[in-house]
Amino acid sequence: MRPPAVTAGRARTGLVVFDCDGVLVDTETLGPRIVAEMTTELGWPLAPDDVRRLFLGTPASHLLAEVRAHATAPVPDGFLADYRARLRTAFEAAPHTMPGVRETLDALEARAVPYCVASSGAHERIHHSLTATGLWERFAGRVFSADDVAHGKPEPDVFLHAAEKSGAVPGECLVLEDSPAGVRAALAAGMRVAGYAGGPTPAEWLRDATEGVLTDVRELLFRL
Repeated sequence: MRPPAVTAGRARTGLVVFDCDGVLVDTETLGPRIVAEMTTELGWPLAPDDVRRLFLGTPASHLLAEVRAHATAPVPDGFLADYRARLRTAFEAAPHTMPGVRETLDALEARAVPYCVASSGAHERIHHSLTATGLWERFAGRVFSADDVAHGKPEPDVFLHAAEKSGAVPGECLVLEDSPAGVRAALAAGMRVAGYAGGPTPAEWLRDATEGVLTDVRELLFRL
């Protein structure tokens, strides 16, 4: 896909903000399956699609609170650590970026358009995912996490934090998100946002995205 010319009349994009899981790296098939297995073990039977609907794009603290509220067996203190360990093992067996990610980053760099990551994931998880897929060097120093702010998505905190640290104006930021919580967070931050349905997220979940719903990361270049 050839990178398009910048569209006339569109607001200047001063910063492109990527979510990590399900947008840059292919984890949103693995994660919900593992969570579903773990909640079922604790007496709260969920399918992977239930996990996506309930938790996609939200911080781990929300997941843990809901599991504790619904489980019929005691939830171990190490529930989240166990989840991260299982996800790490599964991801390391076959680490993948989403299609078109490297080409998109190449095109942004060629145009001198800054970009960063703003994720609900913990810094340790983001670092592991980006390192395993060979993307860490492209984002080092430009990674922002729910760990850094008081409230995770759907609150706007992590996006506003990313803009401030990057020296960008929120209205000139363009976000790529694959979760309803992430879309709401970007809108609350006053940013333009494109939904990404190139993974397991249904397009209708992202219908509020101001820049429409994409099925290929490279389509983001048409929104600059």
